[in-house]
Amino acid sequence: MNFRYAVSSNRILNITILIIGIIYMLIMAVLLFWRGHDSDYHYNYIPFQTIKLYIVNRAYFDLDTWAKNLFGNILLFIPIGIILPLLNNRFLKALLFIISALALLLSVELLQMVLKVGSFDVDDIILNIVGALIGFSLTKRLSRRLR
Repeated sequence: MNFRYAVSSNRILNITILIIGIIYMLIMAVLLFWRGHDSDYHYNYIPFQTIKLYIVNRAYFDLDTWAKNLFGNILLFIPIGIILPLLNNRFLKALLFIISALALLLSVELLQMVLKVGSFDVDDIILNIVGALIGFSLTKRLSRRLR
């Protein structure tokens, strides 16, 4: 296995990151697609509509629902911002990372729409990209220290 573009030259570390990445992808696939079909499927194409709903009407949601929908969508995607740049230092370039992460997240949301699992919500993409960017900024700082 070639890790020519990995941040680290340590092969064992790179293999470990790759294995963690595969496990992460499998877990995310289950969370995002393994819920079955929903006959009452919902879409949201208006940015910040769902986010605003959860913030303005917080009293109407239990803490678990509120936290999962706002912070869960951020926390679950932090690993993308860590794993991608560590395995390929080309993703340490902000523009390439953002374009790639957006393409990945949009693909996931579109697949959910086509398969009618989960829900297509532009706010999920916004929150997911925030999480990915948090991971990216942490990785960027770490990679500077390692050099």
